[in-house]
Amino acid sequence: MTGLIESAQQKDLRTSVAALGNRYGRKYFAETVREGKHTDTLWTEAAKLGYLGVNLPEAYGGGGAGIQELSIVLEELGAAGCPLLMLVVSPAICGTVIARFGTAEQKKKWLPGMANGSLKMAFGITEPDAGSNSHRITTTARRDAATGEWVLTGRKVFISGVDIADATLVVGRTEDARTGKLKPCLFIVPRDAPGFSRNRIDMEIDAPEKQFELVLDEVRLPAEALVGEDDEDAGLLQLFAGLNPERIMTAAFALGMARHALGKAVEYARTRQVWKEPIGAHQAIAHPLAQAHIEVECARLMTQKAAQLYDAGDDVGAGEAANMAKYAAAEACVRAVDQSVHTLGGNGLTREYGLAALITASRVARIAPVSREMILNYVSHQTLGLPKSY
Repeated sequence: MTGLIESAQQKDLRTSVAALGNRYGRKYFAETVREGKHTDTLWTEAAKLGYLGVNLPEAYGGGGAGIQELSIVLEELGAAGCPLLMLVVSPAICGTVIARFGTAEQKKKWLPGMANGSLKMAFGITEPDAGSNSHRITTTARRDAATGEWVLTGRKVFISGVDIADATLVVGRTEDARTGKLKPCLFIVPRDAPGFSRNRIDMEIDAPEKQFELVLDEVRLPAEALVGEDDEDAGLLQLFAGLNPERIMTAAFALGMARHALGKAVEYARTRQVWKEPIGAHQAIAHPLAQAHIEVECARLMTQKAAQLYDAGDDVGAGEAANMAKYAAAEACVRAVDQSVHTLGGNGLTREYGLAALITASRVARIAPVSREMILNYVSHQTLGLPKSY
């Protein structure tokens, strides 16, 4: 395995993306949210610079790099105050799954558009009665023997960006003819498919990307909507191929937010003066910020490790590291935001400084795409070998 020190190309990528993010910044992001718009301008420019598809194959217009490079893009945009949540969903999850398992036609149809920013895909897995337990997914897919079509029925919740996505990669379950048991399969569902509807969920999070409940009411799809070469047995591999990048990118999202908040707090502590010295000279202010910085840096190392393992093809090792990275980054983010707001005192709650909105946003990584408790379950069972409690 390679070391955890970034290459010169990766460092250059960080510098370039940071420059792009700083041209937009938190003001652009906040105004976009207030006006009910989407970050289309930033998305388009990031696409032109090759950042959106940096992890996708060169043969389809991508950069030919990996999840580590895509996570750098998301982290640096977040550190500048203007993260693009759809990076987690479209190129990281859906793009990865299609690049690894899609048919030649699916790759040709979707990957170039994902790389150049002209196409987006949402990801539908979470259900009202399943939560973090993907084994309880009830969205079912049956095959119409007469037509060969797939028929999907079910509900999904907290699905990001469906309104701006051209299609949704939906996780359903089909019946195994040999055992009668249900097994996961992934389907590409076009936005305008008959019977496919969405209802917006009212969230108290300031973000351009909205959350939706999806209803699939006897949605008929052609046989080629199934991801892969008509291999229903590949669904579980496909699912985890997408979930590991999701966790890595969620960690990057949290790290960017944490760095943004700490940057504001450190600058304030360096210049804010109410006694003889700036408040940052006092250990009660300085030490918690230093501790938060250390926690963020440790989480960044685990995120790098997870991305490198994934890009090297070690899905098992990446699964463990990705869960740990997501946990560490989420915890570091919550503490960094809390301490940053506290450092600014009353100013930390003003719209001028833009930190108060991060109090709610920072908790997202603790909850999604999998709760911290489920990650602790995973580590206790898979890593430590302790018996299951469920």
